[in-house]
Amino acid sequence: MANFKTHLTGGFAVSGVLGLITYKAGLVDAQQFLMCVLAGTVGGLLPDIDSDNSTPIKMGFDFVSLATAFALVIHWRSELSLVSMILLWLAGYGFVRYGVFAIFTRLTVHRGIIHSVPYMLVLALGLTCLNFYIFDIPAIISWFYGSFLLLGSLVHLGLDEAYSVDLLNRRLKRSSGTAMKFYQDSQRYYYLGLYTILLIFIFISPPFEPFFEKLTDPITWWVLKDEILPQVLMRNI
Repeated sequence: MANFKTHLTGGFAVSGVLGLITYKAGLVDAQQFLMCVLAGTVGGLLPDIDSDNSTPIKMGFDFVSLATAFALVIHWRSELSLVSMILLWLAGYGFVRYGVFAIFTRLTVHRGIIHSVPYMLVLALGLTCLNFYIFDIPAIISWFYGSFLLLGSLVHLGLDEAYSVDLLNRRLKRSSGTAMKFYQDSQRYYYLGLYTILLIFIFISPPFEPFFEKLTDPITWWVLKDEILPQVLMRNI
């Protein structure tokens, strides 16, 4: 399978190019463009969070542990002494970084249910709903963020499948078919729960029609063509 650097570069490159196109077409502003690229890059690393020793899982748990520790201290700052705050910070960090991490790694298997298309769809829709309902971000922009997260994760899964093909010996490696999957019979009950969650997210997700209409509006892409075509013609003269 592809390594961390390849996944990071692939997710960033694809989301960066498509983000620039989206930005140039006027679909997002500068800040939203950066958030789309960030979402796509993070998505390019997400499928490997089920690997106990992978860089994404270590970075992710370090970030979540620090965020949890600081959130606890900020929440209880007015009721605790300095020493108590330090102890609370250490307890919060240690609980997430070592306790939750140990449980998570025991419950997950590399290239298991997390390393699948429906799981990435759940995460993408979850991000879309989070932005729309919690952060009060417009539906169209929320869908852009979720779509870029999904895009980056699909780049990751596609790269892993591509690396499972040995072109020199013209054969498929044992890992072929384990990356971009929709179902695994050995985890049928987990997949049943996963698809149930996916249906729930589809049902509660923000309106999709405005996002789809914006993407398929010919005027959007005519404006982009008017920007690019003259530059191409000038270079050929």
